[in-house]
Amino acid sequence: MADSKSMPKPDETGRKKYVAVAGNIGAGKSSLTRLLSSYFQWESFYERVDDNPYLADFYEDMDRWSFNLQVFFLSSRFNHQREIEETSSSVVQDRSIYEDAEIFARNLFEMDFMTERDFRNYTELFQIMTSYLKPPDLLVYLRASVPTLVRHIQSRGREFESTIRIEYLKRLNVHYENWIERYDLGPKLVLDADSLDFVNRPEDRRLVLGQVESRLFGLFPESAEQVHLKG
Repeated sequence: MADSKSMPKPDETGRKKYVAVAGNIGAGKSSLTRLLSSYFQWESFYERVDDNPYLADFYEDMDRWSFNLQVFFLSSRFNHQREIEETSSSVVQDRSIYEDAEIFARNLFEMDFMTERDFRNYTELFQIMTSYLKPPDLLVYLRASVPTLVRHIQSRGREFESTIRIEYLKRLNVHYENWIERYDLGPKLVLDADSLDFVNRPEDRRLVLGQVESRLFGLFPESAEQVHLKG
C-alpha cells in the first residue's frame, strides 16, 4: 500500500482548521501531531516537556509539586491557545487545555496529591480561561491500554518518566474514558492506539489520515462522533 505522501491532499478551502490530539502519557500524541502537521502542512504546537521546570520534581514528589505543575501546564496551554487563535494558519496541537483540568488535576485531587482548596482555585482559573477560547474543530483521542503506554514510555527513554507508577496510568485512563464519553464541545474521533502503528506502517498512516481528512472536510457522516480504527 502506498505511503501517506501519495495520498491526495484536500482541496484548499481557505478556512482555518484547529485539531487537538488528546491521550494519556505515552499514547502517541506527539507522533500523531507530527504526522498531521507534515501531511496537511499545518503549524504544530507541542506540550512543554523538556523545558518544564516542575516535571521531574513532580514524578519524585507528587504531593509537593502537583499544584505547581498543573498551573504551569495551564498557563503554557493557555498561551498556546492564544497563539493558535491569533494565527491565520491551520494548527494541530499536542494535548488540549481541557485535559489539564478534566484528567490530570482531577486525578491528583482524587489521589489526595492536591488539596481541595488548590483544586477549587485551579478549577475556577481553568473555567475563566476556557470561557475565552474556541474549542477544536476536531478532537482526536488516542485510546491506549496501559501495556501500550508503558511500552511507548520505555522506548523514548525519558529519565523522569521512569518513576511513573502503573496505578497512576490506570487512573488516568479511567478519567480519559469518562471525559471522552461526555465531551461535547465539537466533533471527536477515537483511534485505537493498541492496534494502530501510524509511525511505522504506511497502511495505518493512510487509515488515520483518511479518517481525519474525512471528518474535517465533510466526507464523514456528521452523526458519527467516534470511529474505532483497527490496524
